Amino acid sequence: MRMVIQRVTQASVRVDGEIVGEIGRGFLVLLGIAPEDTEETVRKMADKMMRLRIFSDENDKINLSLKDVGGALLIVSQFTLYADCRKGNRPNFIQAAPPAQAEQLYEYCKAYCKQTVENVQSGVFGAEMQVSLCNDGPFTVTLDSELLGIRSQK
Repeated sequence: MRMVIQRVTQASVRVDGEIVGEIGRGFLVLLGIAPEDTEETVRKMADKMMRLRIFSDENDKINLSLKDVGGALLIVSQFTLYADCRKGNRPNFIQAAPPAQAEQLYEYCKAYCKQTVENVQSGVFGAEMQVSLCNDGPFTVTLDSELLGIRSQK
């Protein structure tokens, strides 16, 4: 699983010109799912993401988590995080999970995050989306379950 997390002052996602998700202060999370990912992977990655201390405290030190600041989440599925560009100029996406599995885990991720974060918004799985954001900082962090050693027990 891969997450690109952007600390934002605001973000929104549109489908067919209509806003389907919108937040103020919080994280815009681009979420990519791999075939080996499971609900356990989602829980571990979501917990790590929600515990990231990347908001400034009263002393302007990045010391506060999403929960500490009452921030929101906008989660957008993005299989292109698994683009393989090693050969040629056209990426392939064979390292991304099949759509049915990816959608199930995307929905699970949203539901899991709602247990901790009051305001969780999202895009529409598989839709053509336009994402707008104001990156705060800018501050962008990537999490990769493989690099973090997060493995599901199958």
